[in-house]
Amino acid sequence: MAYAIQFAESVTDHFGCLTASERTKVLGAIVRQLMHQPLVETRNRKPLRPNPLAPWELRVGALRVFYEVVSDDPEVVRVLAVGKKQRNVLRIAGQEIKL
Repeated sequence: MAYAIQFAESVTDHFGCLTASERTKVLGAIVRQLMHQPLVETRNRKPLRPNPLAPWELRVGALRVFYEVVSDDPEVVRVLAVGKKQRNVLRIAGQEIKL
């Protein structure tokens, strides 16, 4: 079963802080890895401890995609945030985020 992908409105701002090549990488990874079995843990996809951002993380090199499977429509994956991790600092839209 293929899942539909939705983007939160704030993700547009997050993509604005990435380079064109980073955006291409992230969008490609979202299509490849989240359209089928987004709730299966893999090397690049994992559930997160409870946090205010999202229940799941997709790792694309130094980039991170935070997402959830919509509870009222289980065939939809909603991307909530996209950021860049440098060492132990996560930046989303230029702001440092604590998880």
